[in-house]
Amino acid sequence: MDDVDLASTARLIGDRRRATMLTALMDGRALTAGELSTVAGIGAPAASAHLSKLLDGGVVSLAAQGRHRYYRIASPDVEHHELTA
Repeated sequence: MDDVDLASTARLIGDRRRATMLTALMDGRALTAGELSTVAGIGAPAASAHLSKLLDGGVVSLAAQGRHRYYRIASPDVEHHELTA
C-alpha cells in the first residue's frame, strides 16, 4: 500500500463515528445503516453519509436483501490493516 492509500484509509477510519461503526462490524456480522447509526449515536442521514464514504473507500461492502442494505468489512485484509495501522 502506498502513502496515498494509507493516508486515505487513515482519514476514513480516523473519524470517531466511522471508527465506531467499523468496530461494530469487526466481529464479522453484517449490519444495516440503522443499526450502525444507533451504535454510533448519530442520525440516519449522517450514518448514510459516513457509510457512503467507507463504501467508496473500499473499507466496507454492501449487500442488499430485499429492502434492507447490509454493510460489512470489505475483506479480511481491510480488517487486518485497520488493526495494525
